[in-house]
Amino acid sequence: MSVAEMLKTTEAAVVSHVALRDVNRVIDEGILPEAFFSVDNGRHVLAAACTLISFYFESAERLTSEERLNTIRWAEPRLSEWRALNFSSLVKIDWTMHHDFLAIDLAPFVRKMVERLASLEAARAMVVSSPDILGGTPVIRGTRIPVHDVAASVTAGYSLEDILEAYPVLYAKQVELATVYADANPPRGRPRPVTELPIGATIITDRRVPRRRKAV
Repeated sequence: MSVAEMLKTTEAAVVSHVALRDVNRVIDEGILPEAFFSVDNGRHVLAAACTLISFYFESAERLTSEERLNTIRWAEPRLSEWRALNFSSLVKIDWTMHHDFLAIDLAPFVRKMVERLASLEAARAMVVSSPDILGGTPVIRGTRIPVHDVAASVTAGYSLEDILEAYPVLYAKQVELATVYADANPPRGRPRPVTELPIGATIITDRRVPRRRKAV
């Protein structure tokens, strides 16, 4: 099983739409079959396994742990064949498991996995990193705008209109993909203070907000 064919745990969390700790949990607790992950040279997860991860946590309020685990074991051989199919073909398969009076359909989770994986791949393609551009900082292709700066603006609560006004060379889809990339590739260490605006950005407003003191 090649690591090149797999996702980092941060990427798997994005495609599964769960927290990073949940991805690590399904590995540590044996919830995810061993065929779907690797711990060599860091933890990596097969993209198809994100279907099982999202199913396990999203169905927790309606299904018992045993029912969820049984469904994962049922789906294991089907998803193990994903290399022979493209992901769009997976959506066309009947993913309904029948057990006595219980019927569980994994199709919605498969569709969401395929959609999120496509977004992740688009985000990867949008971002470039070169020593000649801001010292290798990941930037949006064709610009000198750090992708994590755009994602931070979204996290800070700025509206899409404000962000596009601040970065006139960007369009809405790039802002959306910037958040996908940043979630899948969180920056290491403490963020560096911003001393100047990246090329392509404009100041909308300049104000200082006093820091609130914690109540004693």
